[in-house]
Amino acid sequence: MKILVTGGLGYIGSHVCVELAAAGWDAVIVDDCRNASPRVLERIARITGKTFPFYQESVLNEAALDRIFAAHRIDIVIHLAGLKSAPESVQDPLSYYTNNVSGTLSLLRAMERAGVRRMVYSSSACVYGGVTEMPVGEDAPVSAINPYGGTKLMCERVLTDLCQADARWSVLLLRYFNPVGAHESGLIGEDPRGVPGNVAPRILRVLAGKDAYFTLTGNDFPTPDGTGIRDYLHVVDLARGHLSAARHVMDTTGALALNLGTGHGVSVLEMLHAFEQAAGRSIPYRVLPRRPGDAAESVARADLAWELLGWRAEHDLSDMCRDAWRWQKNNPNGYGD
Repeated sequence: MKILVTGGLGYIGSHVCVELAAAGWDAVIVDDCRNASPRVLERIARITGKTFPFYQESVLNEAALDRIFAAHRIDIVIHLAGLKSAPESVQDPLSYYTNNVSGTLSLLRAMERAGVRRMVYSSSACVYGGVTEMPVGEDAPVSAINPYGGTKLMCERVLTDLCQADARWSVLLLRYFNPVGAHESGLIGEDPRGVPGNVAPRILRVLAGKDAYFTLTGNDFPTPDGTGIRDYLHVVDLARGHLSAARHVMDTTGALALNLGTGHGVSVLEMLHAFEQAAGRSIPYRVLPRRPGDAAESVARADLAWELLGWRAEHDLSDMCRDAWRWQKNNPNGYGD
């Protein structure tokens, strides 16, 4: 099969492309490199021995998408392209609605013209904004507490409506939780632009000597150690989940939302201590007040992915921290852009 991967040079997309190669599938990569490095392409080739066609284009450029679909016989689209910072989306909502929603609409129109009607869509656990009962299942009410979450909900609605209107379409809406880790080679990993907001990249900045201490935002949550709890999963497990989803959409029709997570919650302090074990040294931290809107806990009910896809996370927290630290040590400045 040949898969078009939008956002294929990003953190998740690069790992998806590696797993596609391992499965013997071909990928075509589209990425505007707004939040990714062209150097990732060479890293993917070093890991896999394959060089995939790459187009540095935005999914907003429908003419470019038409040319790409005309040049390649695409079976499925894995749609990962988009902006992904919740705090940034509050400051610049127009960019988020333009890139994430309008970009998805442009892609869908190009797919329709090319007769490609199978998609794995990168959604997010942020669509469960406001849900307090954990673990959270796919049947929980959805809402958005920031523009980023709003774009994910809008795209889910568009894709669901499209599948209801046209029975030829098949879409899996993957609501994934918190990816951590890197490929075991240490050649690809997370390289956030600017100051990261997520826990793991901020811890790694301290280990790399870029920050003097880790800022722990809130230690008064109603959790066992007072710090927020999240469902972290290894990025390689997440990438393999996309392959399982791609197999599923080849044989089904309609739209379905599916959680990808471990079903196990890890607190911020537990994550901090796991990185200390991986690195073999202590990590200084300071406690700041909670950030507005931060939930005490977010954990997936992940059994449906096993029932439908035969997928479950195989890596544990120590694997995530070990692989993330290896990536950081090997690439202290990320991809060096």
